[in-house]
Amino acid sequence: RFEELLTDLLEISRFDAGAAVLDVEHRDLRDVVTAVVDTAAPLAESKGVFLSVDMPGEPVRADIDPRRVERILRNLVVNAVEHAEGNPVEVTVGGDDEAVAVVVRDHGIGLTPDELNRVFDRFWRADPARARTTGGTGLGLAISQEDARLHAGRLQAWGSPGAGASFRLTLPRRAGIRLTGSPLPLEGPDRSGERPLETGQVPVVNPPTGPTPTAIPDLSASHEETP
Repeated sequence: RFEELLTDLLEISRFDAGAAVLDVEHRDLRDVVTAVVDTAAPLAESKGVFLSVDMPGEPVRADIDPRRVERILRNLVVNAVEHAEGNPVEVTVGGDDEAVAVVVRDHGIGLTPDELNRVFDRFWRADPARARTTGGTGLGLAISQEDARLHAGRLQAWGSPGAGASFRLTLPRRAGIRLTGSPLPLEGPDRSGERPLETGQVPVVNPPTGPTPTAIPDLSASHEETP
């Protein structure tokens, strides 16, 4: 656990120093999601959580750093499974001409408005007692937020007490695209009948403004679609 904490602190320090960079590849987001779900499947089975995935039949390609995106999604899926209280967890993948997105939705304990406002804070936990049982450093979502920002993307959260929580990662397909929306609704497959909280209660990671040395490189000149 100490080694995990040290690794996360070093990663946070790279973000703070502006030293974090992207290792970009033109990838199908479905492959990254599949790898994350396969890794989380044993945990879901041990907790009696049905973990489902809804993905398009066609590729969902974007210029991404696969390691960082996999880290974001692993954090979201593991958190959802641990807080689902035995209820299903749904992972949904989508895309449009400008962006790709993944929504991770659980139907567990949910989040209050105050918890939503703090959910990306460093070292903050909604349930400290639960965290001592399941581990973690309290930096997972903070690092995920920075990873999304590095891609000029957004990481957003929705929740309602007793109705579960939903996290949406939205990333631009290519360099230079400024996000104006997302291909997927924030709530994901919501079967509880609950409505999302007001916009002001949803933390949003906005794309960075202006040029930045850690901006996503433009790979458009070298893209070659494969069958």
